[in-house]
Amino acid sequence: TQNELFLPEAAFPETANCAQEPARANVASPVTSPQGRAEIEFLNTLLDRGFGSVALPYALARKYPNADRDWGWQYVFPSAIISRDKQDGVSRRFHMNTATLQKAVKQAAKVVGINKPVGPHTLRHSFATHLLQNGYDIRTVQELLRHKDVKTTMIYTHVLNRGGISVRSPLD
Repeated sequence: TQNELFLPEAAFPETANCAQEPARANVASPVTSPQGRAEIEFLNTLLDRGFGSVALPYALARKYPNADRDWGWQYVFPSAIISRDKQDGVSRRFHMNTATLQKAVKQAAKVVGINKPVGPHTLRHSFATHLLQNGYDIRTVQELLRHKDVKTTMIYTHVLNRGGISVRSPLD
């Protein structure tokens, strides 16, 4: 599947390694930064209150019983609401509702003066386009977007129009 910025998967990413879990992204701030320390403090507060655990995929919960509270599994876009997990009855903070994420992206675009239709999928297109504009090869972009066929990735090359040169010199 084409995850990363497709909905509903876009609302689900956690900070774990996205190579192992396609719907997850490694976006935590560096722990040495003020933002990173604030994120860890917030997570610790949630854990102390019992609401920092997440539902784990597959059999990971049995294999790693404490992984549900690990920083690497926390959601990038958590819900503001705490819900009871239907499978095990534990109260948890799940992912943000996809409509909430779409609304937030549209609102952010409006705030910065973008008067065109914008959504999470627009971010995916922009990501691919900027990679190609900055000289990344088409196969790398294909892998990052999780396209099965390179022809699907080729649609992003139409914006390049640089006379066949796909890599810019750092001197340009």
